[in-house]
Amino acid sequence: MTRVKGGTVSKTRRRKVLKQAKGYFGSKHRLYKTAQEQVFHSGNYAFRDRRQKKRDFRKLWITRINAACRINEISYSKFINGLNKANIVVNRKMLSELAIDNPQAFAELVNTAKKALDGKMPKVNVKKEKVEESKKEVNTETKDYSKMTLAELKKIAKEQSVKGYSTMKKEELLAAIK
Repeated sequence: MTRVKGGTVSKTRRRKVLKQAKGYFGSKHRLYKTAQEQVFHSGNYAFRDRRQKKRDFRKLWITRINAACRINEISYSKFINGLNKANIVVNRKMLSELAIDNPQAFAELVNTAKKALDGKMPKVNVKKEKVEESKKEVNTETKDYSKMTLAELKKIAKEQSVKGYSTMKKEELLAAIK
């Protein structure tokens, strides 16, 4: 039987790897075996560093915020704690941009955080208020139960503690809920 070398398929595969290795130093861009090894490692490094980049940027933002906080005579950790107590939710990227582009606005945030740390800010839980408002809205609205799915009706029946709702049909559920 004659020997089959793979021909165009192998050549295309090798050419693709060498194209990916373009610009590598030494034999890593010339020889297939070393190029293939380097392309494999490069892929691993790229995967790892896409995640590492997120960490590096967060470190940079925190460093910038800390520097701006020190100018305003507060530490980074106290500043973040004060913002949390004041129920101010701003991510570190935006805080960093604010510290660089608009130092006056950042100083106002620092003052707010300081007040919250001293206990001079009124304690308002925004999340609880929003939940209570949404519950009131749901109760005041008249729902058209006939357009709801069976799963949604069962959920409402469970909330209203209707007995035997799990085995009921849609018409029975509608009657039980109303």
